[in-house]
Order: sequence, then structure tokens, then C-alpha cells
Amino acid sequence: MADLTVKLGTLTLKNPVMTASGTFGYGAEYEDFFPVSALGALVVKGIAPWASHGNATPRIAEVKGGMLNAIGLQGPGVEAFLTGEHYLPHLKQTGATVIVNIWGKSPADYALVAERLETEREAIAAIEINVSCPNVKEGGLSFGTDPKSMASVVSAVRAKTTIPIITKLSPNVSRIADFAIAAQDAGSDMISLINTIPAMAIDVNTWRPKLANITGGLSGPAVKPVAIKLVYEAAKAVSIPVIGMGGIMSGLDAVEFLLAGASAVAAGTATFGNPRAPLEVIEGINRYLDERGIKSVQEIIGQVKIGK
Repeated sequence: MADLTVKLGTLTLKNPVMTASGTFGYGAEYEDFFPVSALGALVVKGIAPWASHGNATPRIAEVKGGMLNAIGLQGPGVEAFLTGEHYLPHLKQTGATVIVNIWGKSPADYALVAERLETEREAIAAIEINVSCPNVKEGGLSFGTDPKSMASVVSAVRAKTTIPIITKLSPNVSRIADFAIAAQDAGSDMISLINTIPAMAIDVNTWRPKLANITGGLSGPAVKPVAIKLVYEAAKAVSIPVIGMGGIMSGLDAVEFLLAGASAVAAGTATFGNPRAPLEVIEGINRYLDERGIKSVQEIIGQVKIGK
């Protein structure tokens, strides 16, 4: 079997496959299907300073080539996450590598969560910053669509924690390289992309939007070509590791991201139809490498062939 170990800065993972935040709960929900410690890393649902009930239902709608969601970042809040029996205390017992996704409505919100997570730095491998949240001080504009605003969040988090930072970039920008560089310069140790793409679907029988929120985020196979392009461009622009995601349904999908320059990948929407999907992605990568006599996954990272 090939060596699937990958290094993301100071972080070493047993394999390059993670779960995408918001698609895998807090791990316990999937333990009946496989041991979560088998994953390269488990990325939990977003954690804010406060508890959030999310948006009204329906919050998920299946569409051709993927899924729309408008969950609304439902979560228990940082204090409950740190102490609640179904959250971090349970994850500590699983042996899983834990990455915590965080969000807020101001840089101070993000900093507060990061500061609280620092108290459990031995149990938390990395913090992933969701910058696709509305900046209330800027009229609701997403942090992730303005490089300076995004950098202010990264800097605020960096000042409060020694835990490695991942900045999760939005695809809804004109030049992804500018945002990747801004995250790196502000102190991010890694970047991840892509987040979902804004979209909408209408029920032609009722004439109503399929989501109560009207619009939501598109994920699944339909977004993969977009994600591959943006991962390729981001990886060329920065020296820090890149984590790729968006429509990964199989090991071969993951290999595309690795060839494009991602050092690790995350499976998300696939788990809604197949709870064992992340494990099967790991197996698929290993099978791909073995069939070609490739000894280590590191040998294919960023090796897409451009030109003659």
C-alpha cells in the first residue's frame, strides 16, 4: 500500500482526506458507519461565540448535479462545544484529528472563539475560519469578498491562538489568488477552498423557492470543475498548503484536486447519500496510487502537466 501521509505545515495527517464543515456534524453522527479516527481529519460544524438555531426549514434541496443548503450555521456555541458531552469531550475519546470551523459577525467574534479554543490546543489540530459570513459593520458584505476585511479576521484570530489556522475561501471573487495571498500575509498557515456557490431553485408545481431562505449554497459534483480551477490558481499563488473541496464523490475526484495542487481534500455533499463516502475516497486514492506503482501520495501533489 502507498504511503498516504501528508504534511500541512506543522500538521501531519495519516491520509489527505477530511470532512467538509457542516456535512459531518460533530463526528458522533457517523460513528455507526466507520471509526472517525480513520479520517485524515474531522472538521466539525461551525462554532460561533453564541448558540445558533439556523434558518427556517426547508433548508436542503436536491438539484441536478448537487444540493442546495441554507442551514444557517446552526451550532451549540463555543462554550457548549468545549464542555458538552456530545462535542469536544467525546471527540477526544475517538482518537480523531479534530479541526474546528469558526464563524462570527465581526473580527472580535472570531477572536473570542479562537481564544477559547486555545485552552484546548492539545485536542484541536487546527482552526478553520469561515470568512463567508456577513460582516455586520460593513452592511452585511461577506468577509470573504474583500481582501482587507478577510485579512482583519485572520489577523484577529492569529493574535489569539497558537493553533494552526486554515482560512476557508469563498469562490465568489474575481481573483482567488488575491485572497489566497491576503490570507497568507495575515498569518494563515493554510487555505481551504471552495465554499458553496450562491444559487436558487424553484418548485414549478407550487411556484415557490425550494428553500425557505429563498437562496442557498450549491455544492456537489456540479461545482467540481470550478473548485479545481480555483484550487489550481490558489496553489500557484501561495507557499502555504491548500486544502481542496467541492464535489468530491470518489477517490478519482480527490486525485484531481491533488494534481491541481491541493495537499489535502475534504468530502462533504457525498456523505448525504453515502455516509461511508470519506472512507471510500481514502480507499480510492490508495487504489489509484497502487495501480500505478506510486509509493507516496506526496508524489502527485501539484503534478498536473501544463503545456507540451
